Order: sequence, then structure tokens, then C-alpha cells
Amino acid sequence: MKTVNTVLGPLETSKIGFTLMHDHIMGSASGIPQVYPELLGKDYKKRIIKGLTAAKKAGINTIVDADTFDLGRAVKILAEVSQSSGVNIVCCSGWFGELPGYLGSFSSDQYAQIFAREVKEGIEGTNIKAGILKSAADFGGITPNGAILLRGVARAQLMTGVPIMLHSYSPDQIGRQQIAILKEEGVDLRRVKLDHSTDTKDMEYLTWIIEQGCYLGMDRLPGIHVPPLARVSPEGRIKTIKDLIDAGYANRILLGHDAFLVSSFFDTLPDDAKKKLETDNPYGFFYINKVVLPKLREMGVSEKIIKSICIDNPRRFFEGTSE
Repeated sequence: MKTVNTVLGPLETSKIGFTLMHDHIMGSASGIPQVYPELLGKDYKKRIIKGLTAAKKAGINTIVDADTFDLGRAVKILAEVSQSSGVNIVCCSGWFGELPGYLGSFSSDQYAQIFAREVKEGIEGTNIKAGILKSAADFGGITPNGAILLRGVARAQLMTGVPIMLHSYSPDQIGRQQIAILKEEGVDLRRVKLDHSTDTKDMEYLTWIIEQGCYLGMDRLPGIHVPPLARVSPEGRIKTIKDLIDAGYANRILLGHDAFLVSSFFDTLPDDAKKKLETDNPYGFFYINKVVLPKLREMGVSEKIIKSICIDNPRRFFEGTSE
């Protein structure tokens, strides 16, 4: 029996169900939910539970929460809202942003030990364990500190066996740099997904990633808060998914929104900007169910392939299997 760590304990991979592979329950900075919860807005827990409950009603069973420690991950709160909503939540270890100067010059091996501990023993003094590792590189490529962290994540993967999700800037093909480092570290690329792959329509680059063994994280749907150079239209993002399916790569696609239920980033926006976000995506965590999947069906994608992408692919990714 194979399992994946969720915030409520191990879950059999056969029970993972319809899974969103990159979303954010809370988006802020380290310590905000615990110390300054008012920065997440009024009744933020109730809003989270309401959003998760609506997603559950729409058929979402499991969500991979992409918030690392420096993005405000708060595992006790994640466990509380998972229990209240009935949605399984897989939290991550690793690091997203640049390392602040006060962290000094720790090595990749030191970070690997920390990340592996969060997978094998627990987080914040709890028995809540991460089920996936995360590293990031954005426009401009991998920085020196980013390379230290990526190698730390790679080594933690080899120590724990859990998969890796990579925040990657597709318009500049940063995945080529990330994959090169993971190869040097000996990571099985079948345990890796390159996220934000909908930010490009370059099929040559996307198929190259798949040919290395990786999955494509086709998230940022509809893609309403991304850098200008990544401004592929919502329709263009869905069309790219269809092109990948037509090219025979349905078994390497993983879906998500890269959306937030609550966030200190977006709660500070002017009212007109908030209204635009709500208009662009009125469905929150079930935009894929309400918009993306119906459009794929209209394009001729079968229910069998949709089930494979939404249920079987996440299971295979966490299991490390091809069947």
C-alpha cells in the first residue's frame, strides 16, 4: 500500500481522488498567520473553510498547498481547515524566495537535513509531515542562493523519496537550468514537475521537459496574476493543454490554479483590482471544473482522458509509478 503525507496523516494514494496539484490555502510570509492573522483579512479561517467546502462540493478531493515556510505555511491551521472541509491537503517543504542575509551561508546539505526532517518527522513540533518538496527559480534564472536551495531539495528528495515541485519561469525556459542541477544531483526526473508551464505555448520546450522524464504543472489557470511576459490568455492556456493531449502527453499533465483562498498579498489591493480578479475567476478553486474541463470536452477530449489527468496522474506522481 502506497501513501502520501497529508496534514491529517498518511492517505492511501488510491484514495487521492480529483487533485489540484498547485494551489495556495494562505499566501503571505513566514509567521503571518500565527502572529499577525489580521493581515489575512476578517474571518480568514471561515473564508478558507467556505472556499474549501465549495471546492469539495464541486468534486475536489485533494489539494497540494504550495506554501513553503517563507510563503506563510502554517500546518496547524491547514490541519484545522482540512478537518472542517473534508478536503485532503498535502503541504510542502523547501523554499520559495531568495534567502535573507541573516540566514548566513548554510550549505545545501544543511538545508537537505531540514527539509528531510519535515518529511520524515514533522513540522513545527507536530507530527504533520510534508508530502512534497518545493524549489523555485524565476525570471533571470537560478541565483547562487537558489542553486544552494535547489540542491538541498534534490538531496532531501533522495533521502525521503517524496516528489519535487518546481516554480519555474517558462517564458525564459528556466526549467533547463533547474533540470540540469537535478540531473547532477541524481534525482529521478519522473518524480519532478515543472510548474507554471501554461505560461508558455512553446511546444518544443514543453515536450523537451516531458522527454527528460518530468511532469508538466499546467497551473495558473486562468492565469490572472502572472508577470507580463507570461501573459498567455486563459484560452491559450487551455489550447496548450489540448495540444499536449493531442501530441500523446496526457499522462504527463498535472492541473492546478496557483490561486489563493486568502492572501496578505491580494487583500491589500484596491477594490477595483480585487473586483477584476473576482470577475476573471469567480469560481476560486473550482475554475478548472467549471471552465477548463468543459472547454476540453468541447474540444473533443474524452472523459477517460480527463479522469486520467485529474485523478490517475496525481496518484502516479505521488507513487512514482507509470501505471
